[in-house]
Amino acid sequence: MTIDLDIPWVEKYRPRSFDDIVSQSIAINNLKNFVESREMPHMIFTGPAGTGKTSTALIVARSLINKEDYYKNVLELNASDTVRMELVRDVIKEFTNQGVIMGENSLKIILLDEADNIPTQVQQALRRIIENSSSRVKFILMCNYINRIIDPIISRCAVFRFVTLTQEKIVERLEQVVKSEKLTIPSSQKEQFFQALFFVSGGDLRKAINTLQMSVALDLIKDLDLGEILKISGFIDQKSLLKIVQELEAKNINAVKNIINTLENLDSRNLIRQILNELSNISGIDFKGEAEIRKKFGDADYNINQGADDKIQLMALLATIIQKINKKPLR
Repeated sequence: MTIDLDIPWVEKYRPRSFDDIVSQSIAINNLKNFVESREMPHMIFTGPAGTGKTSTALIVARSLINKEDYYKNVLELNASDTVRMELVRDVIKEFTNQGVIMGENSLKIILLDEADNIPTQVQQALRRIIENSSSRVKFILMCNYINRIIDPIISRCAVFRFVTLTQEKIVERLEQVVKSEKLTIPSSQKEQFFQALFFVSGGDLRKAINTLQMSVALDLIKDLDLGEILKISGFIDQKSLLKIVQELEAKNINAVKNIINTLENLDSRNLIRQILNELSNISGIDFKGEAEIRKKFGDADYNINQGADDKIQLMALLATIIQKINKKPLR
């Protein structure tokens, strides 16, 4: 059987109904009521990436707008790269001011994905449009971090919080994709394979499915190589990771630095995640020291995300781990 890799599997297996959404029962049950009553407020969907926010917004829009009128009465925008002042003033404002084509009881819906990336000044302009819009024009904003949305917008929306997906739920959906695509995974490595996909995804189902498809496209499934799957996802192989852990336990910061300098295409944030996953296996760290180190992991990841030098943050974190190991002094 020839496997079709031309279509992105995240689109091929995107949920088409509320019942297909994974692990969001509280939000989904409330949304079903809004759709059935057709009394929909402006809404914000917030939560980690890959938890179903965009899929749910599309399902809401398709449930309320007839297929033949969908592209006339639904405006889909990705705010990360398109929503600037000109677009708010021209495109969104014009869309909200146009008469609703389908009739007086119908809706126009504006979907703004990654709305937390909209600059504050632009959000202020957007707030005024939301305030002045007809009752038949509804906004659905999707964001990972609701604290980046200004309060005047939040106060005008019903907020739905999407929870992080568990490993069990992500593996369950991956198994459905594997079965549908008729993939053959070596039984002796099947559990490890799904664990690796879950780790790479960080709880993001979309990323897990993308990694599965990439593994198939690169022919890594037949002779399953978990190390290669980690590499194509921006992580280091297990052998290199164990070398770093061993040198940390030996309190040899120079050896750790040398290993890191030899790694190609290093993604510091991914390496931080891998070391965090191994933290409980590093000997010589007591409970108090581990708690302090875990805080440093969060600080380092945040600082890198805010633009700090990733190598400096990574080495400072690793030096902190060495200092907390109750063995010989730091070299």
